[in-house]
Amino acid sequence: MKKYRYAKQFLEELRKVPIVQVACEKTGVSRNTVYRWKREDREFAKQFEEALEDGIAFVNDMSESQLLQLIKEKNFSAVRFWLNKRHPAYRDKVEVTRTDTIDELSPEQEATVRKALELAKIIPTNTDKHEQ
Repeated sequence: MKKYRYAKQFLEELRKVPIVQVACEKTGVSRNTVYRWKREDREFAKQFEEALEDGIAFVNDMSESQLLQLIKEKNFSAVRFWLNKRHPAYRDKVEVTRTDTIDELSPEQEATVRKALELAKIIPTNTDKHEQ
């Protein structure tokens, strides 16, 4: 049951710090071993993904907590970051203006644009039209 003990320790470390290399170093398990376990053992693979998600959520919570502390300390960079990411009025905006005239698209350009719009599911594909 050596694998079980090391796998369990590895997953606990991954929950604390969601970096595979760090969890490997703390438990003395190689990355190759961890990825072999993941490949060969579905249950471990599931636990691995859950531990990684938990670790990421933990670090996100810590980061937000520290960001809020900086905001309370009137750190302008922190205030700006928060507003830029969380408040629509302060988000970065891109303005595009055009002063020249728009030429007609060539048939090849038009086909490329149509294909892109179909792939993005913005307009129905030719096969969708036939199914209706």
